[in-house]
Amino acid sequence: MALTIGTISEIDGFIGGAVIDSESGMIVASEGGGNFDLEVAGAAQSQVVKAELAAMAKLGLKDTIEDILITLGKQYHLVRPLAKNPQVFLYLVLDKKQASLALARIALKKIEGTLDI
Repeated sequence: MALTIGTISEIDGFIGGAVIDSESGMIVASEGGGNFDLEVAGAAQSQVVKAELAAMAKLGLKDTIEDILITLGKQYHLVRPLAKNPQVFLYLVLDKKQASLALARIALKKIEGTLDI
């Protein structure tokens, strides 16, 4: 299924993006990716989300995850659980040299507002 939400592929540095169900690790929809395996990465990011939620629970934090950023040498990986359905998250992979992290976060927040999942 093509990810046709907002303008995700127009975000500077875009490599790939997906909507992922964190319970199953399965991709609901995706766009881009090329040589980057969004399915494997999405499943792995599901584990990151679960680990963060578990840590928050153990710490007694009554809060929500706005986003999770993983910075690699050449890429940014942004994970944004949906406010309306935190079991589902947006996942964005960006080329670090071409991306503006601040603008990407703003764009993902706007795209989240267009989703009805």
